[in-house]
Amino acid sequence: MANKISDEAVIKSTGKNREEWFAILNEAGAKKMEHKDIAQWLKDNHTISGWWSQMVTVQYEQELKGRKKHERPDGYQVSKSITMNFPVSKIYTAVSTLSSRKKWLEDPDFKITTANKNKAIRGKWIDGNTPIEFQFYSKDKNKTQVVVQQSSIATSNQAEKMKKYWDKNFSNLKSHLEK
Repeated sequence: MANKISDEAVIKSTGKNREEWFAILNEAGAKKMEHKDIAQWLKDNHTISGWWSQMVTVQYEQELKGRKKHERPDGYQVSKSITMNFPVSKIYTAVSTLSSRKKWLEDPDFKITTANKNKAIRGKWIDGNTPIEFQFYSKDKNKTQVVVQQSSIATSNQAEKMKKYWDKNFSNLKSHLEK
């Protein structure tokens, strides 16, 4: 499985290896539980952080419940990030302004529903159903990380296509900003 966290990291951060956690979860009836309930149960009943409870839950679902890569209860979710040597305001404007998006994004007409200047943009993808969110993180005066997350994607194949789509379009964004 891709992106699997090593047993050493799991043990160091949680005190148990993956198989020990899986046995604990099986004993607790996690095979019949929803994702959020498993993660909450781990957090509430064991000395494990919220982040690690999510990570152990995802690994459990992928390995023992057949959860697929990018799969969530409401479909599939992908994210892509890039760090560029531009101020956050310049990148935010390139994403938030339709006239600017037309210069780098293949499908620029997504609907923005909320925007928090230089912090986040949320909206609906061009299909009208798929939530999309951009987060902007200033790393210093002229360096910014941008993360896009798209949720409720219907199939695994569509999720993989969107992952490649965002990779290509973030390259387009960087080229556009360098002009």
